[in-house]
Amino acid sequence: MRPGDVLPDHQVGPVSAEKMKTMAALMRDANPIHFDPAAVRALGLGDRVVNQGPLNQAYVVSMLARWAGGAHRIRELRLRHLGAVFAGDRLRAHGTVTGVSEQDGVLVASCAVGLDVLGGDPVLSGTASVHIGG
Repeated sequence: MRPGDVLPDHQVGPVSAEKMKTMAALMRDANPIHFDPAAVRALGLGDRVVNQGPLNQAYVVSMLARWAGGAHRIRELRLRHLGAVFAGDRLRAHGTVTGVSEQDGVLVASCAVGLDVLGGDPVLSGTASVHIGG
């Protein structure tokens, strides 16, 4: 493993409006943009409900966990929200190794990561630190 290596993509979608509604209830997130298209229209965001930010982050976590051998290997994740995910969107979580180091006898990969709407704009961009050995 070396800088420039590309992590396997994790593709998601289409994102389900029904699952958003369920997650809004489970997360006790009363923001109507997650389950009421009228609320989304009132904000000028179109006709499709908006996915929750933590769910978008989870897609990146899933991509890293699959690559590294488990979520327990993710040591740090910093993400910047750049856009929204709407019902029906298809997504791609991706990453690239930017550095490899040894910390306390364990190999650690530094990665640039992101989440994009397929055929659209970036949704998340950030960095991760992942234990890959030991």
